[in-house]
Amino acid sequence: MLLSPYTCVLWDVDGTIADATPGIFPRLLEVLASFGLPAPDVADLPRWVGPPMHESFQLLAGLSSEQADEALIRYRTLAARDGYAASVDIYPGVPDVIRAVAAAGIPQATASTKPENQVRAILEHNELIGLFTAISGARSGAIGRADGKADVIGWALERLEAAGADVSRPVLIGDRHHDVEGAAHFGIPVIFSEWGFGDAVEAEGAAYRASDAETLHALLLQAEAA
Repeated sequence: MLLSPYTCVLWDVDGTIADATPGIFPRLLEVLASFGLPAPDVADLPRWVGPPMHESFQLLAGLSSEQADEALIRYRTLAARDGYAASVDIYPGVPDVIRAVAAAGIPQATASTKPENQVRAILEHNELIGLFTAISGARSGAIGRADGKADVIGWALERLEAAGADVSRPVLIGDRHHDVEGAAHFGIPVIFSEWGFGDAVEAEGAAYRASDAETLHALLLQAEAA
């Protein structure tokens, strides 16, 4: 029998469960071009994955808040046209970890600043949705543009608790400093997924680092002592 030091598991999505860059980057380049902006250097593209896109349009592309509003509308229009689950790869071994956690009876939730309807689409397409007790993501439309990591983590905990889950010892798995900072707001330890888009500096403050799915599995589940 496998046991866990945690009573529930929260998952970031981009950079942790899914690599959406095959779809994100072409849409991003199309939106930037529509504003007359050059394509970012290839080495800078990963910086766009994880943080709220509205924030990135301002910080990384230099758009005003009003321009970022329009850029986000254009981006999400393209995403809806292509299909939210299109051009999304699931990281090797991660579905097996999600299944193992579910089989051990540990409730799971997403905690992603990706719009919640897109999170659902990705999990449904990859037949993972039924393994989660709660889905938490950013709200759709203008209201969701300011939804940060602490917001979606808070909603995940509320929804888990409403479903009867024990939220006394949660853990968050994520790949950016936003995950570490958002979790710190609730005193939640973070397992940093090194296969994602964050660099080593962003892992500072995380309780553990996982280089691959096998390492993550060992951190989440341990054999019961005889």
